[in-house]
Amino acid sequence: MSSMAGEENALNLSQGFPDFDIDTQLIEFLHEAMVNGLNQYAPMAGLPELREQIARKTEKLHGKTYDVNDEITVVPGATLGIFAVISAVVQQGDEVIIFDPAYDSYQPSIELNGGKAIQIPLSFPNFSIDWNRVKDAISERTKLIIINSPHNPSGAILHQNDLDALREIVQNTNIFILSDEVYEHIIFDRHEHLSLAKDAILSERTFITSSFGKTYHTTGWKMGYVLAPKKLTKVLREGYQFMAFSAHTPTQYAFAKMLKDESSYLNLGKFYQDKRDLFRELVKDSRFDILPTHGSYFQLLSFRKISQERDMDFAERLTRKHKIASIPISVFYKDNTDHQVLRFCFAKRNETLIKAAEILCKI
Repeated sequence: MSSMAGEENALNLSQGFPDFDIDTQLIEFLHEAMVNGLNQYAPMAGLPELREQIARKTEKLHGKTYDVNDEITVVPGATLGIFAVISAVVQQGDEVIIFDPAYDSYQPSIELNGGKAIQIPLSFPNFSIDWNRVKDAISERTKLIIINSPHNPSGAILHQNDLDALREIVQNTNIFILSDEVYEHIIFDRHEHLSLAKDAILSERTFITSSFGKTYHTTGWKMGYVLAPKKLTKVLREGYQFMAFSAHTPTQYAFAKMLKDESSYLNLGKFYQDKRDLFRELVKDSRFDILPTHGSYFQLLSFRKISQERDMDFAERLTRKHKIASIPISVFYKDNTDHQVLRFCFAKRNETLIKAAEILCKI
């Protein structure tokens, strides 16, 4: 869709990346690292000063202390971190439970490692988990459950009852959990991000992935990290060292310095809620129905009152005819379930959102 947007000179609210400038302080930190000669390999686990800042942030926000040396691994992007986790625990014939609609790297990563994705649909339109279906899907082959909150593409979040249900399901099993928390700081309406780091029992079997790209508007810098107990991190690193060995050194230095300013991530939720609220207000009088979103920087809009086309066809027509690009939600489902819903990214300048809304209100 981004490629089509480029071809058609359309507003691109499809792929999840900001169109505004990043903090100049971060650029200065990056430049400083390069000028000072920090251009060679970082330690495989990441620069110690960055891991120290990650540990400090995690303890402050979630009350969980991760060991700087043995439980934090810096990786070149959360997607690679996800692949490294799956490679660490999934073997031929293992089953992995994921929830549809799902971020599109999960299933291929599972299958590349010889596993089988067991896909459970989230309840529409709130995109909540039916934990009874999860219980029914558990088998002796279940090795891993992947959860994602705030959720891409829906913007749904997990609540305490979800963590309680998950804990009950995995107790007395050898099932691991991968918690994809890349939008952890982008959460709205006074909700709290329930990281699995907060849960003393679940965290002992959980890998947590997060992303600096989402937090600092630097998706092209490809920098993230994985939190996990020592025994799980050991297995993770055994494979990861042959995937990338280490992440970009100057970027790690820049983020280590940036994390010292807590406002750089604590204010992110309000920053994006203002954009979400602006976009929703601007399109409220359109013929699109606005679905709830409590996190991430995505807004789902239903076009059922406008057209009975498949979402793929409608998304293409919006791009080519009306010059605004989105993502059809069916592509996030194994069976291409079509709810006639499109995903719009509101991580954009306000003038971009205003132009987008003007287009949508005319349809």
